[in-house]
Formats: sequence, C-alpha cells, structure tokens
Amino acid sequence: MTTGRLAKPQRQHVMAKLLAQHAVTSQEQLVELLATAGVVSTQATVSRDLLDLGAIKVRADGGESIYAIPDLPHEQRAPEDHLRRVFGEWVVEVGSSGDLVVLRTPPGSAHVVGSALDRADRPEVLGTVAGDDTLIVVARRGSGGRLERRLRDLAGLPSGRT
Repeated sequence: MTTGRLAKPQRQHVMAKLLAQHAVTSQEQLVELLATAGVVSTQATVSRDLLDLGAIKVRADGGESIYAIPDLPHEQRAPEDHLRRVFGEWVVEVGSSGDLVVLRTPPGSAHVVGSALDRADRPEVLGTVAGDDTLIVVARRGSGGRLERRLRDLAGLPSGRT
C-alpha cells in the first residue's frame, strides 16, 4: 500500500489500476479510492490526471456512466484544454513549410506534444513524427498554414517567426 503524495506518473498508474478494478462514476469517488489506497490527491489533480490518461466516460452494463481508459491509443482523445495546456507548457517554436509544421520543444519533450496532438484527433492532422526536441506534424494537403497558426495559438506564441 502506498502512502502520501506520489509523483504524477506513479499516481496516474494507481489511478489506471483503480479504474480497471472499480466502476468509478465520479472524480470524488476516485479521490476516495485513492485515499483508501494511501494516495493523497485533490479533485482538481484527479481531473487533470484523467485528461492526461485519456480517460473517457462509458456506459456500464447497468446504464451508469463510468470512467475508463481505452486500451488502444487511437481510441484515446485529448480535449482542447489538455492540448492547450501541453502546448503552452512544452512548445517553444512553431514553423511550417508547405504541409509540414515543425514544432520545437525542450530536449526530451517532443513525444509528449506528439502524443497529445495524436490523441486530439484533429481532422487537419495526418500524423506526427517526434524526435528528441522536434516534432513534425504532417497536415492534410493545403492546410499547413492554417494548422501552423492554430498550433501557434495553442502554444500561446505570437504570430510570425519566433
């Protein structure tokens, strides 16, 4: 049994296990289950963690809506506010060339941004390729410029070159 506050990845691991073991209908219930497991957390933290985990509400056998984490990454969806938070925290530069948009991040962070963008299921994004500090976003034909502006806005960066 764990005790106290855990690092984010550890807390989210415990949360994922609890969601797999219990029919959790509310964030407050999850806070209580975490407390029973010895993990101190707030409802606000649980809310952010559920977004990070890609948790969704699904209808259970009895008709109740419960939290679940899809097994397949392509089934997980990142809401707009999660995407904005990830971009605001990790994206430091955005540029484009044709239908390719290049994002720069601090070293070791490109995969975090790529995963969030992949899970956002944006129709103008065909896919992403992440390196260490660079992410290439392949846009649908003719939408590279619009996508660059949209991603720059999500990151809170000024328009034009940075």
